[in-house]
Amino acid sequence: MEFKLEAVDGKARACEIKTAHSVIKTPVFMPVGTAAVVKSLDKVDMMDILNTQIILSNTYHLYLRPGDEVIAKLGGLHKFSGYERSFLTDSGGFQAFSLGDNVKVTDDGIEFKSHIDGSKHFFTPEKVIDIEYNLNSDIMMVLDDLIALPNTRERIKKSIERTTNWAYRSLVHHVNKGRKNNIFAIVQGGTDKEFRRISAESLVELEYKGYSFDGFAIGGLSVGEENKVMYDIVEFTTPFLPENKPRYLMGVGTPEDIIECIDRGIDMFDCVMPTRNARNGYLFTNFGVLRIKNSKYKLDEKPIDESCDCYTCRNFSRAYLNHLFRAKELTYFRLASIHNLHYYLTLVKKAREAILNKRFKEFKKEFYAMRQ
Repeated sequence: MEFKLEAVDGKARACEIKTAHSVIKTPVFMPVGTAAVVKSLDKVDMMDILNTQIILSNTYHLYLRPGDEVIAKLGGLHKFSGYERSFLTDSGGFQAFSLGDNVKVTDDGIEFKSHIDGSKHFFTPEKVIDIEYNLNSDIMMVLDDLIALPNTRERIKKSIERTTNWAYRSLVHHVNKGRKNNIFAIVQGGTDKEFRRISAESLVELEYKGYSFDGFAIGGLSVGEENKVMYDIVEFTTPFLPENKPRYLMGVGTPEDIIECIDRGIDMFDCVMPTRNARNGYLFTNFGVLRIKNSKYKLDEKPIDESCDCYTCRNFSRAYLNHLFRAKELTYFRLASIHNLHYYLTLVKKAREAILNKRFKEFKKEFYAMRQ
């Protein structure tokens, strides 16, 4: 990976990340393609219509179905899906966490039951990296110990100790394998600033045979805490992360969350919100959320957003989308998802331009003014 910090405006950063498969300009939003596909979209939509440079896929889900070894035999994620640009794969820690009573966490790793057939599996830090090698992702997230919030100080302390230990084991395994994939560590610590500092500093200091992590993520947020608390923890944590490496906030979030966290020094984002909300009839616009199922759009010939130049807005009306949604036509999912992802991708692109021009604060004010 090649990383270049191109501009800073306050704490907001504009960077360039170059992987084996694409050049990624930050701030960047990564569409979520859990099962090697962004729901309802294909490689043509992602590359030609939306021009995405990186998407996120899920280690846990792909390990269970179709199986990481199947994907390896078919040439890895890029050849398997036809998406020729970069993939980031998360470690499966969040999915294991979300299984509730069907998961058991030990110092060695995570034991869980498949949500598909109930079969038992065990993820160690090393096994997760091997799965990601089979997927051949450009950026591999290490296994971490994610916990629910709020939680006891004892459990948070144990979480960051495990997370640091698992990160080191992952780094050792990766260096000894000699592979060229990039590896990111994940800062944990709940909403406790002292634990966040300890976690960040411990991970940044890890090194094996002269190698350290290629980037750092902040995990364990947007899991029920108030937005203000999340912003406060992000603002506190980012100064402990290296300036010369990417900073990734996992699983966040709303357009407001993204703007606020860019302002606090984050480079990379992912979230299911644009595609999930699209499928449920919630469309993002420069003036806020439009609920396309509302009857008032039945005869509305305007596009979703008259200031939007996405494929959907250039070709289809609110009335047509209202009809597709109400008729439960599958085409609605594609057109709505294209629009919402275009909105998110354009938002971070405009944020980047504002940072490069040293006017991010003004851009942020304009963003909120249009939504009132």
